[in-house]
Amino acid sequence: MNSRRQFFAMAGGAVAAASVSRVAMAALPEPVIQTSAETMAPLMPDTGRPYKPVVTLNGWTCPWRMNNGVKEFHLVAEPVVREMAPGFKAHLWGYNGQSPGPTIEVVEGDRVRIFVTNRLPEHTSIHWHGQRLPNGMDGVSGLTQKAIPAGKTFVYEFVARRPGTFMYHPHADEMTQMAMGMMGFWVTHPKARHPLIDEVQRDFCFLLNAYDIEPGAYTPKVMTMLDFNLWSWNSRIFPGIDSLNVRLGDKVRLRIGNLTMTNHPMHLHGHEFVVTGTDGGPTPKAARWPEVTTDIAVGQMRQLEFVADEEGDWAFHCHKSHHTMNAMGHNLPTMIGVDHRGMAGKIARLIPDYMVMGERGMADMTEMEMPIPDNTAPMMTGQGPFGSVEMGGMFSVLKVRRNQKPGDYRNPGWYKHPPGTVASEYQGALAEPARSSSGGGAAMPRAQQPAQQVEVQVRKPGGHGGH
Repeated sequence: MNSRRQFFAMAGGAVAAASVSRVAMAALPEPVIQTSAETMAPLMPDTGRPYKPVVTLNGWTCPWRMNNGVKEFHLVAEPVVREMAPGFKAHLWGYNGQSPGPTIEVVEGDRVRIFVTNRLPEHTSIHWHGQRLPNGMDGVSGLTQKAIPAGKTFVYEFVARRPGTFMYHPHADEMTQMAMGMMGFWVTHPKARHPLIDEVQRDFCFLLNAYDIEPGAYTPKVMTMLDFNLWSWNSRIFPGIDSLNVRLGDKVRLRIGNLTMTNHPMHLHGHEFVVTGTDGGPTPKAARWPEVTTDIAVGQMRQLEFVADEEGDWAFHCHKSHHTMNAMGHNLPTMIGVDHRGMAGKIARLIPDYMVMGERGMADMTEMEMPIPDNTAPMMTGQGPFGSVEMGGMFSVLKVRRNQKPGDYRNPGWYKHPPGTVASEYQGALAEPARSSSGGGAAMPRAQQPAQQVEVQVRKPGGHGGH
């Protein structure tokens, strides 16, 4: 390995592994490939400095090997098939068989060496988002290194200088490669007790990402700027997102990174949390306050921490309502209030499968058995203990249980509510509810009021008018 050290000392940047001696190349670590979309158990460190590992939601941690005191990883950039939800798969690009790629876990002060093999049809690179490192290892093709050509292996080496929550993603043809799913999580654990980093019993991480995949298709449209129709966590959409299963009284950390094109207000039911860190490092304790929703902007990382002290099945989701839906279309007219009586029967005689959609709202769609294209996720789905959850996209459940054993991440099933603690139909007499009859005032009233009040009539909408 001396020749490799000498080469790094001279080059000071990301280099092609082909430039390293054949002896060094013979020692290239075998890449580990994972294709399952299940949440894998935490990878307990058996070499190097000890730490408490994270759990990657619907993902896994990349194994490593120790080589003369250096922690070595091998990432393979390649086309992958990702199951986004049961019965729905997408053709993406990722790392080591998955999108996102495996989480990299290291300890503050570790010297890290990452081999990156490019099996994509075009060149690529990897940017280590948030890391302090030599400029030549920053992974911006054309600026700090040559792009990694198809079929070649480059190697990055640097010291993980500070603890925190980070990610990795390409900085080459970034619009295409990130739209296709190329990204991964990075966690650097503190080497000793840290005044701003508390011990936790459960430590979860996942990335926010989005895709535009036409119903019945497999491959994302990479030119989309804002109108994505699939909002996902770690390239999974509800009901394909695993629940977060914790023990009553656990201190829980959620590490979330945003690599979509918009912000996401992340909302947790039943608990309050504080933001304890960003990709810039731990937040000072004087700067923390309790929240139930925090906004995560594009390119940001956030660490949320709370004590799971309320038993139950608690919703956890993005609070943008369109982000908790699947395969949404944006040019559908609103049909609420449109009277289809008589018309629906006439159309059904000509088109047997015709059905009215959305005249009372969209909830009816969860119970319709209308055909959808192959390889398409229903727009609103997920069956809970009391019926349809009517959600999709960026939605999951925090399951807090008294009898969940320490270190046990298995799904405990649905919560059994104590008698008398579930909202139910009221059977008694009801008084007439109070209603407001005022139309409200105006800061600047109109000078001329209309001669008579005009009631707005509902009419059947036409097209979207080019909007």
